[in-house]
Amino acid sequence: MPSTGLISQPQVRYKRSLHHLYDGDTLAIDTLDQSDIARDAPTLVVLHGLEGSSDSTYARALIAAAGALGWHALVMHFRDCGDHRNALPRRYHAGETADIDHFLGALRKQQGDAPILVAGYSLGGNALLKYLGEAERPNTIDAAVAVSVPFELQGASDSISKGFSKLYQWHLMKNMKRSLARKFDRRSAPFDYDAAMKCVTFEAFDDIVTAPLHGFAGKDAYYNDCSCRQYLRNINTPTLIIHATDDPFTHPGIIPTNSETSDSVTLELTQHGGHVGFVTGNTPSTWRFWLPNRITTFFAQSLSQLRQA
Repeated sequence: MPSTGLISQPQVRYKRSLHHLYDGDTLAIDTLDQSDIARDAPTLVVLHGLEGSSDSTYARALIAAAGALGWHALVMHFRDCGDHRNALPRRYHAGETADIDHFLGALRKQQGDAPILVAGYSLGGNALLKYLGEAERPNTIDAAVAVSVPFELQGASDSISKGFSKLYQWHLMKNMKRSLARKFDRRSAPFDYDAAMKCVTFEAFDDIVTAPLHGFAGKDAYYNDCSCRQYLRNINTPTLIIHATDDPFTHPGIIPTNSETSDSVTLELTQHGGHVGFVTGNTPSTWRFWLPNRITTFFAQSLSQLRQA
């Protein structure tokens, strides 16, 4: 996969607001600052990946594409993300659907009948698919797209710890520990702080930090409960999953087959694309993301079908 750092980021201007959650905590919401959008236009919600934000290249690219279509667009940051320090002694994880549900419920009341579209990347995609497949949950979304999803968290942790993929793990682990150090110290951390700072793998970090911080007995309980693969057959929202078979976070054994998904889910596998890459072009000067166009095209088609139903 070409280095996406060589692709210029779209110029996007945001307005920051806070969403107040059910437990007194807050989420940072960055909304596209564009005044000429119709009030009843669709709203696109982006859920970022691990240690991502509204400044992530994939988020900016999709927000810009949505704005060009005359849609409202925003990024819902998970707790402690987007340079926003949340109040409670916790952060976020791959199965955090209660926060998504609370935010989308408030957005639905605000938007009325206007369409709500949600795109989730990586960790955000896993949380989105889990949210869509959980039983007895009111549906607030008209269509969804999930990109570069880990599917099985244990398998993804194993994959990222091998070969060239370890470079991704090293980079993300550095960012995760930096974020952890901004929020906690040895005295305030409700986990073994020194052990956390010595972690070199996702598996160790999730066992020492993520699981106990969010009420799981350990990383096995966290991985088993929060992996989205088991929820795919319950999804009844028009959903597109885009995944590359060369994604360093996965291996063929954890990529679901069409028999594991409901009729509402379309699974598109590409040979190349890496992890949230999906670039076309033969040279750095011609590299372009094709992903935003694919996502917005799916959403437009889904909305057209809903109108005709």
